[in-house]
Amino acid sequence: MEISKEAIRTARAKEVGPCAVGARYRPSVGKIEVEFDNGMTLAVPTSLIQGLAGARAADLSVIEITPAGQGLHFPRLDADVFVPALFDGIYGSKAWIKRSASAAGSTRSEAKSAAARANGKKGGRPRKVHEEAHHSA
Repeated sequence: MEISKEAIRTARAKEVGPCAVGARYRPSVGKIEVEFDNGMTLAVPTSLIQGLAGARAADLSVIEITPAGQGLHFPRLDADVFVPALFDGIYGSKAWIKRSASAAGSTRSEAKSAAARANGKKGGRPRKVHEEAHHSA
């Protein structure tokens, strides 16, 4: 029994998930929109994606889709995005995500300062109970 090329393509598509068939930058909302072969569209803010944050609209508007539909390439930025990772909310390497989270946590604002002052008036952060002290008590 011979398997058709269409059956092979269908089986492969189920293994890798939806494939990108279109992509565009929407400067009015600051997002990349990716269209998939299953009819779904996903929009992700460029500010969240490694290599795209802070890029000029002209550089973001040139997007190439890899032949298998699993990647986006931004030739003017020499940046690549792994499409399946977008579904998982992974917008960069582990090291980049860790640095981004650290920077976000160290952000100073009046609202954050006011919240810290209010917490301090309530006695501050509770002390950590060490495992040894907890068991010996």
